Amino acid sequence: MNSFKDRVAIVTGASRGIGLGIAKELVERGAKVCITARKPEPLAAAVEELGGPSVALGVPGKADDADHQQEAVARTLETFGSLDLLVNNTGINPVYGSVLDVETDAAAKIFAVNVLAPLAWIRAARDAWMGEHGGAIVNVSSIAGVRTSPGIGMYGVSKAALIRLTQEVAEELAPRIRVNAIAPAVVKTKFATALYENREDEVAAAYPMKRLGVPEDIAGAAAFLLSDQAGWITGQTLVVDGGVTLGGGL
Repeated sequence: MNSFKDRVAIVTGASRGIGLGIAKELVERGAKVCITARKPEPLAAAVEELGGPSVALGVPGKADDADHQQEAVARTLETFGSLDLLVNNTGINPVYGSVLDVETDAAAKIFAVNVLAPLAWIRAARDAWMGEHGGAIVNVSSIAGVRTSPGIGMYGVSKAALIRLTQEVAEELAPRIRVNAIAPAVVKTKFATALYENREDEVAAAYPMKRLGVPEDIAGAAAFLLSDQAGWITGQTLVVDGGVTLGGGL
């Protein structure tokens, strides 16, 4: 359980849901973490939930803002002395409906946050620490990125791009830095509420495991990919979906 002792991580979008779940798992295994999110108040509450300033630092800001990225990296190094792990968890899906009906500005924003921001965080982590000292990175994608996803198609396109980005940067950054991705199915978070609200049993019935995911399911997978146990794994996408893609269910 001390597999991340003396390691330091940045987890974006971590005031709640999957991001907070991953941050908790890393802290429980000995890491110190910097977490980010847009709103300062929930972020501060999350820092306390993680154990306070001795193990956690909160830096509020927008994931796709370059100044915020640089501030988070700089404060992480100033506070904890290294940056060994990065989890790109922040994602948005502001529109529902057909891909063909998504306004260009909305599509551009989705790609800015879901694809270009992770690239910028990776570059910042490489330049500040990992390029010289090594590290491990996990990008949180989605099963919407590995198959069609009616109603959230543009989100799916962006998550497919994130998987492809993971492969490209994994090859470019090897062997010093490993980069992998996770593709969850529906996880019970506020972000995914619209996909199961008032019909959870119906949605879960399509899953061979007969339940929806919870943040802890994704946190364990992320911790594995970030750990030395995954030291010979890079450029891969781990599907964590309760088996739902086996039969093509939603």
